[in-house]
Amino acid sequence: MDFQRSALDSIDDLRAGKTTPTQLAEEALDRIESIDATGYELNSILALAPKFDGKSFSLDSPLAGLPIVIKDNIEAVGLPGTAGSTALLDHRVIDDSELVKRLRAAGANIIASTNLSEWANIRSTSSTSGWSAVGGLTANPWIHQHSAGGSSSGSGAAIAGGLVTLAVGTETDGSIICPASLNGCVGIKPTVGTVSTQGVIPISANQDSPGPMARSVKDAALLLEIMSATSGLVKGAEDNRRLRIGIVRSWLTGHSETDALFDGAISKLSKTGATLVEVDLKPPSDDVGNDEYEVLLHELFDEMGAYLTVRADTSLKSLADIVAYNLAHKESELKFFAQELFDKALKLGGRNSAYQAKRARNLAWAQKTLDKGLSQVDVLIGATYSPAWLSTLGKGDDYGDNSWITMAPAIAGTPIGALPMGICQGLPVGLGVVAKANDEVNLVTAMAQIERALDIGVLTPSFKK
Repeated sequence: MDFQRSALDSIDDLRAGKTTPTQLAEEALDRIESIDATGYELNSILALAPKFDGKSFSLDSPLAGLPIVIKDNIEAVGLPGTAGSTALLDHRVIDDSELVKRLRAAGANIIASTNLSEWANIRSTSSTSGWSAVGGLTANPWIHQHSAGGSSSGSGAAIAGGLVTLAVGTETDGSIICPASLNGCVGIKPTVGTVSTQGVIPISANQDSPGPMARSVKDAALLLEIMSATSGLVKGAEDNRRLRIGIVRSWLTGHSETDALFDGAISKLSKTGATLVEVDLKPPSDDVGNDEYEVLLHELFDEMGAYLTVRADTSLKSLADIVAYNLAHKESELKFFAQELFDKALKLGGRNSAYQAKRARNLAWAQKTLDKGLSQVDVLIGATYSPAWLSTLGKGDDYGDNSWITMAPAIAGTPIGALPMGICQGLPVGLGVVAKANDEVNLVTAMAQIERALDIGVLTPSFKK
């Protein structure tokens, strides 16, 4: 696998007749078999799609038959769409989500769905990122026993591991940024509403968003253009105009090696002509985090019921039905951790008056923080996570040192991206970029300029067992 070969390079090859959609798909499936399934046992792929007609892809389409993978909480005909839960395993998907329709219309060959943290990590505080009852535990392509992050674990590991060049993840708070950082790839969560969530298993209408994962910013920009039905992002990734970049030191991780790499990144940026501005943002109180968690559980109560009532061929109609299913299938579903967050969501109920107060407080804090931070700059930057922790099934995630960079954008529904910053202790760490709502062009431009300034290229994982 040529890790320096981009999605855009492969599309050029397809159009030039140097390869075919069938050949690229077969090569990707071979990598899935040799790396993911039987070799390194990366376990990033949850299910393979049915065989396809390689002649059905137009070379004039934006993706020209390029193989991609999608997270298994996104409905696509031929794939299970389970969110990692056996509760949905026997209830087949009968229609493509709006997102998948866009991808297929653009010439994407969706060859597989990726594993994830079950129910996108909203079932228990003791859940292990990258584990689901359907897909098992996804490994990190750098060091096998370390976490691939979550909840878009399989999408991040598949990209970093070289299985494909493009993948789709989803994020409520950190679920793209975390696996992008821990696996060593690029991830973008766009402004909420930019990409359709119809047919995506939900948590929160205010915070959920699908987003692209790739090995370069420009590839991620291409996929985001298609996902959002917009233009100008690939061009933005090529733009060298001078930006004002805000440095948020309260977005350091506390992990000395990671934070040293961030300081090194700032030094390299200072030589590019960008204007760097120190921005002082106060970390959130515990009350902010508690409000966010409970807001998500209130919304989950409503969103899951609404989703299940329209998903075809299932007797599950509410979150309470999922809880009852899990209790009836403890051996598979509750083997490693419980479902106390689901239980709490049932007690809290939906969008009641208590929810309204928490959401108002939460949103006011997030908007005040971002308004202050972005008032004089184009984007804000910080570190994201320290190196990936050991996966410990049954003991939850030991996040160790991580910054609060994802919290305000998550609550406000504004865009955030991550790209590789370097290697610590044999594992990648990421740099995060935050922009104003609906300002994905500045986000992508800044990410691409930082990528060029760091000049570390595409990271090649060590596959160390």
